Amino acid sequence: MHAIAIIAASGIGKRMQLKRGESKQLLEVGGFPVIHHTLKAFQMASSVEAIYIATRLENRAILEELAAASGISKLKAIIEGGAERQNSVYNCIKALEEERHMTGRVAEAILVHDGARPFITPEEIDEISRLALLYGACVPANRPKDTIKFIGENPEFFGKTLDRSKLLQVQTPQGFRSGLLIQAHEQAELEGWYATDDAALVERFFPQQPVKIFETGYHNIKITTPEDIPVAEAIFRQIAARR
Repeated sequence: MHAIAIIAASGIGKRMQLKRGESKQLLEVGGFPVIHHTLKAFQMASSVEAIYIATRLENRAILEELAAASGISKLKAIIEGGAERQNSVYNCIKALEEERHMTGRVAEAILVHDGARPFITPEEIDEISRLALLYGACVPANRPKDTIKFIGENPEFFGKTLDRSKLLQVQTPQGFRSGLLIQAHEQAELEGWYATDDAALVERFFPQQPVKIFETGYHNIKITTPEDIPVAEAIFRQIAARR
């Protein structure tokens, strides 16, 4: 398989309560930056041919040094991120399109991953790549542990309780046949329409396209708030103990 990975790593980590200019992807877990673990997983995935990272320009040199020191030979380009996550992913897609025009090579699948999810495994990446090619789109997810409720018309009170058996918490990497994702992002750019993940773009512009569920465990957390760091350390120790 020929898959390209886009890693979104431009977030400023407001909920992480970091000092101005700090990046949550560079916080350490298990003695290494979060993004190190993320990159290693995609480096080891046999389906991934190249990695594109979207980040802030001030992080470019740090990531270049980190990739070189960690043996991340698949890193193809570090692209300047945009104002929103979707802009960052689209910047990478435009770089992919430029590469296609120059070389004539087309990726079969594109995987979009959050840089702050360090514990995705190479095996999971390969399976998502396979399912994305088979079905057109594939998204990893797990089942919520808590009951989920709508907020009512009065925002101080709950409304309807949702059926938890019909809900899934969406994760990344989200995989798509390359043409599908590229067209979805191009159309979103034309319309100025934003979504919180790439699957939502595909759902909007290609409603006939089914999105395959790849159900996972609870290890693939996204580091978002300070409380996530000790949880991540515990997951890291658990993974290390199994090796």
